[in-house]
Amino acid sequence: MTLALRATGLLQVFNTAGVLALADVHTARRVSALGGESDETVLLAFALTVRALRLGSVCVDLTTVAGTATGDEDVVTGDLPWPAPAEWVRTCARSPLVAPGGPLRLVRELLYLDRYWRQEELVRHHLEQRARSTPLFDSARLNTDLDALFPGADSECQRLAAAVAVHRWTTVLAGGPGTGKTTTIARILAALHHQPGDPPRIALAAPTGKAAARLEEAVRACDLPHLGDLHASTIHRLLGRRPGSRTRFRHDRTNRLPYDVVVVDETSMVSLTLMARLLDAVRPTARLILVGDPDQLASVEAGAVLGDIVRAEGHRSEILGRPVTNGVVTLDHTWRFQGSIAALARAIRAGDPGAALEVLHRNADAKESGHGEVELIEDGATDGLRADVTAALDEVTEAALEGDAATALDRLDTHRLLCAHRRGPHGVTRWSAEVARWREANPSGSDWYPGQPLLITANDYDAGLYNGDTGVIVQTPAGLRAAFARGGTPVLIPPTRLLEAQTLYALTVHRSQGSQFGRVTLILPPPDSPLLTRELLYTAATRAKTHLRILGTAEAIRAAITRPIARASGLRSLLGT
Repeated sequence: MTLALRATGLLQVFNTAGVLALADVHTARRVSALGGESDETVLLAFALTVRALRLGSVCVDLTTVAGTATGDEDVVTGDLPWPAPAEWVRTCARSPLVAPGGPLRLVRELLYLDRYWRQEELVRHHLEQRARSTPLFDSARLNTDLDALFPGADSECQRLAAAVAVHRWTTVLAGGPGTGKTTTIARILAALHHQPGDPPRIALAAPTGKAAARLEEAVRACDLPHLGDLHASTIHRLLGRRPGSRTRFRHDRTNRLPYDVVVVDETSMVSLTLMARLLDAVRPTARLILVGDPDQLASVEAGAVLGDIVRAEGHRSEILGRPVTNGVVTLDHTWRFQGSIAALARAIRAGDPGAALEVLHRNADAKESGHGEVELIEDGATDGLRADVTAALDEVTEAALEGDAATALDRLDTHRLLCAHRRGPHGVTRWSAEVARWREANPSGSDWYPGQPLLITANDYDAGLYNGDTGVIVQTPAGLRAAFARGGTPVLIPPTRLLEAQTLYALTVHRSQGSQFGRVTLILPPPDSPLLTRELLYTAATRAKTHLRILGTAEAIRAAITRPIARASGLRSLLGT
């Protein structure tokens, strides 16, 4: 922890305790000095608001923060001098920082940086405006299409989702991995194609290049007529980059997107800022279909918009004889896996550590015979991990040497090592070094070599690469190339054009979102790690298709499941009011 040496009063106390970081204190002191505010309780509130954004919340609730705030690292235990909530709210309300044009916005007991309050209001306004009108549709044709596209008795939720998408401008399709979300998307698009008017212009998008590629592949695999040759892109690319800005785009309220249907997959990863920009750019008379799993980790930036929409009370209507709130339909039948991985995911999502550990322990005998779907390894043994890593990377290298980029990329996803931390004994840095020691795959010491797995760590708009994209170096007749999946034929780029890339031997759980792997090994940190949460464990567990190995302890499992992330925002309570 870094101490703010010039901090005094409450800022110093909370910084020393580990609740506030150096940046929180510095920002509060600097802006408060410029705004003419000296009350130390207001400075503390300002610093906590900055801290909240850093940890993913949009605002801070002054009446509850004393019971929810903990430090990021080594928090000094003991009582802290929290201001009395009611008086704290009144003091902040009188502050010049909260006056019109000031940097803060106080809404009841919620304190925002003004920019984020405006973004939240923008999202609320667009969603409510879109809910107030209804598209024209042909009910008879819809009923015919529902019978043709969703014939099975197990397709009731999918039928409902398609009906909602025809009835409303905004649809939210929620559900965990393997619940058929992408198949449902393709059939929804087919139903919309048959509605009155010209064939709809469709855009497919996702927060990352990897997620966009998976969306495109899955929609194409459904092989439904009339959809045409659909391509998916990142949301940033869809909106159009504006040089020199990370948050402003070519498409906005003055230059709307030219599409009749916009589908966004992996919406749980979309921050409040990006959602505000997207809603600004989508035409009010275009259908918007938001798809994702609200139980996964939210965006690394502030906001949990998907979770807020799914859990809000909001507007209720009746479609196909079933109540629908805010256009949300949740798919709850798992098609991809039915065994121990699914059972573990259900236990984690339900917040039941006893049931989760029962699943893990029940698989102990099966693990010994090599047939267990899930396993918990508490003794630190890495033999199984090493075997999986070696087998997967050997296959990647073999295909890369033959110039088979598609196979190399496919084999890259047969196993993935996931960590909660970036650094430390349980982090990506340490375990990447361990895998490199096992592999010794680059004896020449050159920067690039066939079979080298890659992770893009910053957006590169010129190359069409985005933070979180994964690829592999392959040998081609033209020399070494970096291959990246893009739904169809892999994209090949000279490695010298890669601006920000690193060798991918291990990945944080956050970066793994939007991806699926055959086998997953998860390195769990100790129970007291602040990064160890229910959402992190659920996200990691549901990345695995056939096998999940957890290196950790039962205590860490319990700690994670009993520690859900609580992101503060006002959106959930405001929708539909």
